[in-house]
Amino acid sequence: MGTVERIRNDLTAALKPSRLEVIDESGLHAGHAGAVPGKITHVRIVVEAEAFRGKSRVDSHRIVNELLKSEIAAGLHALAIEARAPGRT
Repeated sequence: MGTVERIRNDLTAALKPSRLEVIDESGLHAGHAGAVPGKITHVRIVVEAEAFRGKSRVDSHRIVNELLKSEIAAGLHALAIEARAPGRT
């Protein structure tokens, strides 16, 4: 199982999102700090879940970062997060 699939599985299991996009943006960062050829190092996540209702943006990001701490420890260099409750824009 690859990085994107593990991220998708971890977030789905923990958050039961109504929307989830996990986008590998590593190719956009070739030559930048943290980029490793052939490895997923930069990921964008768009996630809507009830778990974020009433939470601040910072708290929502902390939830996602905590869920993905093993991926970060394994070399995920950059994580762009758009986290919100359903119905919020």
